[in-house]
Amino acid sequence: MTGAAARTTANLVLVAAGVAAAYVVYTTPPLRRLATRATRMWLGASIPAYLMQEALRAWNESATPRSPIIHT
Repeated sequence: MTGAAARTTANLVLVAAGVAAAYVVYTTPPLRRLATRATRMWLGASIPAYLMQEALRAWNESATPRSPIIHT
């Protein structure tokens, strides 16, 4: 088996496992509720963190460069 064929086979196995897991979660109400809560918590934490990081980056990039100090 060549490297490309092995990689393709591995990708197909991972996709099949992902689809099977998604089906089980979707068809089992307690798992579906758990997945929904976990997604809400993840989005509730990651989106504000991302926005804060982008605001800080924009703030730093908008700063004017300091003028040189002139000694007399």
